Amino acid sequence: MLIRSVEKFLRQHEMAATKFGRLAAHDPRFVLDLRMGREPRDRTEQRIRGFMDGFEAARDTVINQEIAHVG
Repeated sequence: MLIRSVEKFLRQHEMAATKFGRLAAHDPRFVLDLRMGREPRDRTEQRIRGFMDGFEAARDTVINQEIAHVG
């Protein structure tokens, strides 16, 4: 389920649900609606998962660059 992945992402990144909604779906109520049972379309779910994957990849790149710069 998408909501489980989103909730895990929010905890890992200490991100507010409304901020995630604005960034990932351009809808600050997106996560709140998921919590209330909203079922997003497949295309929307793919876009949200892509956002989370891209966020993780960008974070990892920045961390690796910082390590390389310090070393």
